[in-house]
Amino acid sequence: MHNSNFNVTLGEIVDEFKLKEVNKTENMRDVLVCNNEVNRCGLALAGYFDHFEHTRLQIIGHVEATYINTISDGQKREVFEKMFSLKIPAIILSNGIELPQSIIELSEKHNIPVLSSTLSTSRFTSALIAYLNVMLAERETRHGVLVEVYGEGILLLADSGVGKSETAIELVKRGHRLVADDAVEIKKVSDKSLVGSAPEIIRHFIELRGIGIIDVKQIFGMGAVKDTEKIDMVIHLENWQQHKQYDRLGLTTEYTNILGIDIPSVTIPVKPGRNLAVIVEVAAMNNRQHKMGYNAAQALNERILGNTNAKNSL
Repeated sequence: MHNSNFNVTLGEIVDEFKLKEVNKTENMRDVLVCNNEVNRCGLALAGYFDHFEHTRLQIIGHVEATYINTISDGQKREVFEKMFSLKIPAIILSNGIELPQSIIELSEKHNIPVLSSTLSTSRFTSALIAYLNVMLAERETRHGVLVEVYGEGILLLADSGVGKSETAIELVKRGHRLVADDAVEIKKVSDKSLVGSAPEIIRHFIELRGIGIIDVKQIFGMGAVKDTEKIDMVIHLENWQQHKQYDRLGLTTEYTNILGIDIPSVTIPVKPGRNLAVIVEVAAMNNRQHKMGYNAAQALNERILGNTNAKNSL
């Protein structure tokens, strides 16, 4: 993944990683970072700029710093003039290393921020990439409810009025946690993972028809809410359709595709008398069993086949 439709400011990165500002540049905090990959600028320091990714944050560690100290002042100036002219977002120094003052002055001339971290190069780089993957992730908003049930992130999808919010409140009363109601912001943080959250303005609020808006955190406490959660399963709630055939065994796994990732899903018909909260709890536990390699429907099917074969052999 390279350039993103989303961005994060350099100021947010400075605050997140407590970076030190080495030089003085204008509007440093407003610089936009739109690429979730970073670059160790080793070959560029040797003067090789073919395929140089100038939109990435540039990392300089011990190896690069040691090399810089071996080249002449003229070479230093030539290389960094070229690098800074490409308008890179910033240079970040790891391990608390320092650059020669001549390079700092050159960076100020070109208004390129130079920042510093005390973390080792590998630790800082991995943490920065993980952070950028989340902040710049492909995303979409879906109308639904996201809850954490027994450690599983369950996304409830349904038409308005089916009972998503009421089910969520019942789950909260049973000790589970609300992540988002009505609007769920979903981010693709990796090729296999989706993370959901609520828009900040409505976070921890839930709408119950006939009662209105309630603040779940205030009524049920901090333990009843969570800001983000990985989406492990999708449950579609729909009004019971008498002539529709619903899966009664669970031998085959259905999936819902969100942002190119297939998430295990089930469809639960809703009618008076069904305790949806209990059904969601069981669905969450069953999904955990599937991930651990056990499928009750397959186990029952194998038992029946084994019993049939035993009778036929008599």
